[in-house]
Amino acid sequence: MTGPAEESLYALSIVIPVYNGARTVGTLVAALSDLVIPGGHEIILVDDGSADDSRSVCEGLARIATRVPVTFARLSRNFGEHNAVMAGLGLARGAYIITMDDDLQNPPEEVVHLFRHACDGGHDVVYTYYEHKRHSLFRNLGSAFANRTAALLLGLPPGLYLSTFRCLSAFAAREVCRYTGPFPYVDGLVLQVTRSIGRLRVAHLPRAEGRSNYTLRRLVRLWLSIALNFSTLPLRLSAFLGIGTMAGGALLGGGLLVRSLVLDTPVAGGAGLLAALLLTSGLSLTMLGVVGEYAGRTFQTVSARPQYAIRAVVGSRNEPADPAP
Repeated sequence: MTGPAEESLYALSIVIPVYNGARTVGTLVAALSDLVIPGGHEIILVDDGSADDSRSVCEGLARIATRVPVTFARLSRNFGEHNAVMAGLGLARGAYIITMDDDLQNPPEEVVHLFRHACDGGHDVVYTYYEHKRHSLFRNLGSAFANRTAALLLGLPPGLYLSTFRCLSAFAAREVCRYTGPFPYVDGLVLQVTRSIGRLRVAHLPRAEGRSNYTLRRLVRLWLSIALNFSTLPLRLSAFLGIGTMAGGALLGGGLLVRSLVLDTPVAGGAGLLAALLLTSGLSLTMLGVVGEYAGRTFQTVSARPQYAIRAVVGSRNEPADPAP
């Protein structure tokens, strides 16, 4: 993974991770191809192991000769949205890179506004936010939870909404691409690279086709990436919890001892012992699970588990390297 080139070939690269977006990606690419970007732009589609016909649709879009080059990268399996975005950033050749979803909820004309705002503002990264979000209730709750987690663990600037519709400078994208671990969280990497971040309000449309791919499993995976890859706060919390529990146990034990010696009141051992065992064993398992998750992720990083694997690239960059299905 090399990241955006030092000498940009285009003013703008548009990276679109595609997952089961066969019914919408063609419309999106057609609209983006009609945009007028001074200095030119390219479109990069990254299929993240879609189960529908996204592969053939994207390949067709990449092979059609248009004035806007379209590159299609097919990942060997489903790695996750942030991994797919990292793959797209690695292929981008623009001075600025915009990432956006394939569901048409971000109007293509807003790409021009975001690009101009990034150029005029001089920020390394510009995030968008919406006056009226058209996501489902579950998606909104999940996004709010992820944002609150990022604010707590990563020191998110006040008022910043971590939208997937964002613009990065080539510098920021190149620095983000230096991360080669298997659990990328693009926004966490951005916050580690720079705090020169702008905001832009844009329109948000209802989903054009199908249902959101945002599931509870994806939310949990995202939360784990935020919590365990970019912060040691969970370890500190588990340590504080252990200290607090030990202190509570000591106080309780001291109170029972005083009650028995001073007041000569017998202490019922069964219920107290059971509660103590449940508390201490549950606490131990919780802390062991947190430490084990850190250890497991460290092992997978050290063992060079791939962040993504591109099976083939079709389009302006080169023809397919492997025709295998």
